[in-house]
Amino acid sequence: MEKILLGHGSGGRLMHQLIREFFVPEFDLKELNDSAVINFSDSPIQQFINSPIRLAFTTDAYVVSPIFFPGGNIGELAVNGTVNDLSMVGAMPLYLSVGFILEEGFPMDNLKVILSSMAEAAKRADVKIVAGDTKVVDKGKGDGIFINTSGIGIIPDGIELGAKNIKAGDRVIVSGLIGNHGIAVLSERNGLSFEPPVKSDTAPLNGLVQLMFDVVSKSASMNPHSAIKMMRDPTRGGVATTLKEMAGDSGLCITIYENLLPISSGVRGACELLGMDPLYVANEGILIAIADPDLADLLVQKMRSHPLGKDAAIIGEVAGSEPRTNGTVLLKTSIGGTRIIDMLAGEQLPRIC
Repeated sequence: MEKILLGHGSGGRLMHQLIREFFVPEFDLKELNDSAVINFSDSPIQQFINSPIRLAFTTDAYVVSPIFFPGGNIGELAVNGTVNDLSMVGAMPLYLSVGFILEEGFPMDNLKVILSSMAEAAKRADVKIVAGDTKVVDKGKGDGIFINTSGIGIIPDGIELGAKNIKAGDRVIVSGLIGNHGIAVLSERNGLSFEPPVKSDTAPLNGLVQLMFDVVSKSASMNPHSAIKMMRDPTRGGVATTLKEMAGDSGLCITIYENLLPISSGVRGACELLGMDPLYVANEGILIAIADPDLADLLVQKMRSHPLGKDAAIIGEVAGSEPRTNGTVLLKTSIGGTRIIDMLAGEQLPRIC
C-alpha cells in the first residue's frame, strides 16, 4: 500500500503528482495557481452587485520546524505567505482568517510572541485578521503549533495573470536574493551558523506588486496591464521548481543565466558547504515575474526603489516554441555550458513553511 512521504510536502515532483492524481479529479480543479480567482459574472450573487467583481481566495497551512528561526517565526510567516499568494494573481489582499492547532503544554509566552508578530505582519501588509479558530490536541499528538490561514482579496479590472499570456521574448524577473528562507530555517534546525549570517526573507509582497502595476499603468507604450504576464512566489521547491511550473503551464522554454542569479554570499557559501543548489532552496519574500521585454528594464529599475525589490534582476527570457524544448527550463552556466532544470525531486528540506 502506498503511503504519504515527507517528500509529498516538499513542493517538488512528488507533491505535484499527489495533487494531480488525488485532489484535482476529486475536487474538479481547473487551475492550480497560488490563489483561486472567483468570477461572479455567472453566479446568482451577481444580481446584487452593481458592477462585475472578481475575488481571489487562498488557504495555506504552516508547519515549519523550528517555529522560531532567524528573521521570523511561524506566525508572521503564515500572514505573509497568504498575503503573497493573493498578490501573485494580482489581487489586493483584504481579509484573513486564522486557525490554530495547539499541542497541550505549548508555552503561553511563545503563543503571545507569535500572536504579536502576526498582528504586526497584518498591519504591515494592511490587511485585517477577522476570524479564527483554536483547537488543542493531546501532548505528543502535535508538534507545538500548526497554523492555517485563509485570505480574500479583490482583483482590479484588467488584471488577468496567467501562463496563457506568456510569449517568446518575455523576460524573467526575480525580485530579490534567492535561498535565504531555506538556509535560515536549515541553520536553526541543525544548530549551524554561517558567516555572514543568513536570515529568512519572509515579507508581504503586496506593496511591491502594487508598485509594479503602477509602473505599467504609467507607461504610454503599454496596455495598462499587459506587460506583466504572470507572477509566482518561489516557496517550496525554490526558483527552479516555480520556473518549471511556468514553463510547463505555458508550453514554452525558459532560459536563465547562472551569472545573473542574485544570491547572497552567505547562501552561496552555505549551499557549497552542504552540497545544495540555491535554485531549489525555499524563499518566502521574493517573486518571479514574466514581463514584456519592452518594459522589463524599467520595471526592474523601479522595483529597486522598493525595500523588497532592491536586489531585483532580470535572470533570463522565454525562448521560442520548439517541440524538443517546450515546457523545459534551461540554465546557461557561468562556464558556458547548458543544463536542464527540473522540479525538485525528493525532500531537500521538509517542513520549510
